[in-house]
Amino acid sequence: MDDFTIARVIHVVSVLLWIGGVAFVTLVVMPSVRTGFAAHERLSVFHRIESRFAPQARLWVLLAGASGFWMAWRGQMWSRFADSHFWWMHAMVALWLVFAAMLFVVEPLFLHRRMLESLDPAQDFARMERMHRVLLAASLVALIGAVGGSHGLF
Repeated sequence: MDDFTIARVIHVVSVLLWIGGVAFVTLVVMPSVRTGFAAHERLSVFHRIESRFAPQARLWVLLAGASGFWMAWRGQMWSRFADSHFWWMHAMVALWLVFAAMLFVVEPLFLHRRMLESLDPAQDFARMERMHRVLLAASLVALIGAVGGSHGLF
């Protein structure tokens, strides 16, 4: 097995666990917290649950980014970024950048403190739930584009 195949396996597994985790949090955890707890408790309950998933998400995002970069470099695919037919590669990189910024900069430096000091935890939880839905939808578009595009659909 060559290094490109290993990178592809790492990439697919990382994306599976990363976006699968986002889907689980968005479609299962957040609705469960919303229906199972009073509005003023939701943010702190979610924070307790999310704190166990965040380190895993950071690992998967790092591995997805490193393996994706390796495949682009090793496969000499940089020219694809200049071709609009490969829009899905831009979508993957853009999505990765958003998640990397959230997981490595925004959450640890700003968001966790804001969640602990929230003046309106009910509103903050609702805002966070909407943002997760948007990120999941963008993730699905990028994923559909990547799988379809890499197999000649686009």
